[in-house]
Amino acid sequence: MAVSDYILIGLLGLALVGILMLARKMAALSGKLEGAEAQNQLMQIEAGLRYMNEQAGEREKAIREEFRGNREELTKAITQLGETVRKLGADQSTQQQQFRDKLDEKMKELRQENSQKLDEMRKTVDEKLQTTLEKRLSESFKTVSERLEQVHKGLGEMQTLATGVGDLKRVLTNVKSRGTFGEVQLELLIQDVLTPNQYVANYDCGRKGTHVEFGIRMPGADAEIYLPVDAKFPTEDYERLLAAVEAGDTDGIATTQKLLANRVKGFAKDIATKYINPPYTTPSAILFLPTEGLYAEMLRIPGFVESLQREFNVTVTGPTNFQVLLTTFRMGFQQMAMQEHAQEVWKVLGAVKGEFEKYGEQIAAMGKNVKAMENHIDKLETRKNQMLRALKSVEQVEDGTAQNLLPDDTD
Repeated sequence: MAVSDYILIGLLGLALVGILMLARKMAALSGKLEGAEAQNQLMQIEAGLRYMNEQAGEREKAIREEFRGNREELTKAITQLGETVRKLGADQSTQQQQFRDKLDEKMKELRQENSQKLDEMRKTVDEKLQTTLEKRLSESFKTVSERLEQVHKGLGEMQTLATGVGDLKRVLTNVKSRGTFGEVQLELLIQDVLTPNQYVANYDCGRKGTHVEFGIRMPGADAEIYLPVDAKFPTEDYERLLAAVEAGDTDGIATTQKLLANRVKGFAKDIATKYINPPYTTPSAILFLPTEGLYAEMLRIPGFVESLQREFNVTVTGPTNFQVLLTTFRMGFQQMAMQEHAQEVWKVLGAVKGEFEKYGEQIAAMGKNVKAMENHIDKLETRKNQMLRALKSVEQVEDGTAQNLLPDDTD
């Protein structure tokens, strides 16, 4: 049953209850009323009850009709609502299916696009990696080849150097060859700094049969005076000292150092005796040691070099400080050349001064002549003006007539 049926049954029940209550009240009143008045009252009451019953029937009928119409409208509305819900469900399902299809299609396209881009990126990365790898490998192989070539070249140079060292060792085992080595190095240093006219090789010191290896001309002297320079190389004593130093033998170092100092001292004495011979030479000489290590060992002995200079007037030098000494000589020669050029310049300036005085005299004479010429020109200008004033009343003829009357004799 519908809700409207329950409501209708309830209303009918209420109406019956009301009728029963009225009937009970009428029965109660009928017992109290008497006579015609009571009969009239009952008839009125019955008429009212009938009217009420009719009204109730009509109302019930109207209510039933209204409830039936409402029930039909509600049923129709519910049916329409169901159909609408079904349509909405179907539409929503269709839209969801369409959305799902579009989403699947977009996802498929996105996957394909991503896959394509990933393939392109992978291809690009592979190409770049391949190119970079090939470039790096080429550079690495090139570098390795260059290094191997350098190593091979270095090995060849080392072999050549080893051969040269062996040859040098064989040369240095001979006393004459050691002297030649020192002399060659001394000659190279002198040739690098001085010009050929500033030194003499195998210089004659003025004693019979005594020739020093090199004589360096002293700059600034009135007469030519040469500084004797001789190279010495005590190889055996120096090698013994190096061996003792390498072995850490303190006593051996002291002994070999003393022997080396005595040998160098003997060289200095020999140079002083043979080669120092004023006025052919300077009062002092140079003892050249061809290695810096040997010269450093001499400097390591306290006061040894100074004692040789005081006792024999012989200065001990190594390659570096001897080159500095040669540079000093060269600067002296350059200063002398500058002084000579300065004297020549002064002479030229004196000659120019005389010529300039003569030039001044010529300019003065020319000025006088120019002044006389200006005076003469002024006089001619005055005469011209006088002539023009005298001819002021004469009429001027045309150019062609003037040319006929006064022909140009220059032609």
